Amino acid sequence: MAKAKKEPTPPTPPSSYDLMGMRVQKIINSTGAQTAKRAVIYKAPDELQDDWEQLLEAIDEADNVTIAHQDDGGVQVFWTVPKDD
Repeated sequence: MAKAKKEPTPPTPPSSYDLMGMRVQKIINSTGAQTAKRAVIYKAPDELQDDWEQLLEAIDEADNVTIAHQDDGGVQVFWTVPKDD
């Protein structure tokens, strides 16, 4: 007996946190930010505060990364690249 074909499961759309992460990742991966080893990120008006706080916590926990909150609501992200021995 032939097996019934399974309907393909539609892909799960990215969460609001995932979308924010992708946006911030583009900023951090830009040529200028990579050259300077720093970037300034801001929470977009349509993004959730809980997502923003979760993202900043994740960034702050990364090795060789420092964040500094600015008076205007932005966050400077600085990083160092460890030298290979």
